[in-house]
Amino acid sequence: MPRRLTRLFLVLSLAGAVALPMTAQIALSQSQTGMSPSIITAAQLESAGYDGGDLPSGRSALTAKVQVLLDRSGTSPGVIDGFKGGMSQSAIMAFERRSGLPMDGIMDPHVWNLLQSFAHQPITMDYTITPEDAQDLVASIPSDYAEKAKMSSQGYTSIAEKLGERFHMDEKFIAVLNPGVVLEPGATIKVTNPASDARGQVTRIIVDKATRRVAAYDAKGRMIVDYPATIGSDATPSPSGSHHVVTVALNPNYTYNPARNFKQGDNDKALIVPPGPNGPVGSVWIDLSKPSYGIHGTATPSRLFHNQSHGCVRLTNWDARELAGMVKAGVTTVEFLPTGMTIAEATGLRPAAPVTTSEPLDQAASAPISEAQSASPTPANAAATEVLDFPDPAAESLNGRVIENTSEAEADALAEPSVADPLSDALSGALPDGFVVPPLDEQQ
Repeated sequence: MPRRLTRLFLVLSLAGAVALPMTAQIALSQSQTGMSPSIITAAQLESAGYDGGDLPSGRSALTAKVQVLLDRSGTSPGVIDGFKGGMSQSAIMAFERRSGLPMDGIMDPHVWNLLQSFAHQPITMDYTITPEDAQDLVASIPSDYAEKAKMSSQGYTSIAEKLGERFHMDEKFIAVLNPGVVLEPGATIKVTNPASDARGQVTRIIVDKATRRVAAYDAKGRMIVDYPATIGSDATPSPSGSHHVVTVALNPNYTYNPARNFKQGDNDKALIVPPGPNGPVGSVWIDLSKPSYGIHGTATPSRLFHNQSHGCVRLTNWDARELAGMVKAGVTTVEFLPTGMTIAEATGLRPAAPVTTSEPLDQAASAPISEAQSASPTPANAAATEVLDFPDPAAESLNGRVIENTSEAEADALAEPSVADPLSDALSGALPDGFVVPPLDEQQ
């Protein structure tokens, strides 16, 4: 080809690439570099299957599907984003613990087969954005508390953020499932189909600082839910010992008082930050008997395993609200485990024999011994921990007991009588007495 024609061909090729939609440009770039496509379809989530080994690195339809199933099991993966990361690994480990499997946080046939108990509904669903979804949004959330205090609300900043919390998704993952779709009233989009809120009465909450998990139990010692969390920091660790829930504030104001708590920037006087999901304590505050400490939501759910706190326990807003509906003032205890102790040890569970087979198991053979019978506080717990980074200057401690807009009656109204654990129901009677997990074949 003559040189002038070659140059013209290159110019036209570049012009064509620029004219492509952004998603197409991304796909083209990734195919050239060998990276996996950034777009995952709802159909891929529905059809994703497991053929052995750990979850693939990066983002995948399989990981997103596993996250949805974990969410439905009451073992929260935090945000559903399709990425294999620390929160998903910790959720698999927590699921293994409640299922009586050795805890390594690695996907295997045992975990996959047990998760199928929660696959009776589609993984995704259609949702049509309503006019209400576009209401009460704010342009942005400033970091300075004095600027926050001037606002009328710490509300959602976009429709994507609002829907992300409703469907337990990272807002960027909404864009992944709906490439090129403008999020506006009338648009129908694909979203994940997570669990509805768990119900029951939580009498015991265990906070595990090492694996950054918070497990909640009913009066019979049955685990109801298990969440990922940010739990203190090296500079301001969470409290130790046992405390109890004092009250619950839904959609609370935040009282900033540098004379009693911490000092942010040049702010040297008390401020009242208005309520909202993007407030310093999110949309829920569960007050503890330890002064100025609590369990609360967060404005950055995807950062739970990276941010630090000033001693309090951060959950996603949706997990915090679910938990708030099940605790009871003066009844629910909150235990902060000492260093080196795991939730399995705190609940008196026995270690399970190691299982390393990668062969698929049938449903009967893969069913676990109940959590009340067996679990494994193995050294693999360390695999779920990461070095905390990106310190967050926004502290969680409220000004003593001053909590505005407290609605304990509303929180109590959400609580319902304890219901059966879905995992226990699904697996009841699945194992014969004395069942032992089959040993690894030498040839595998």
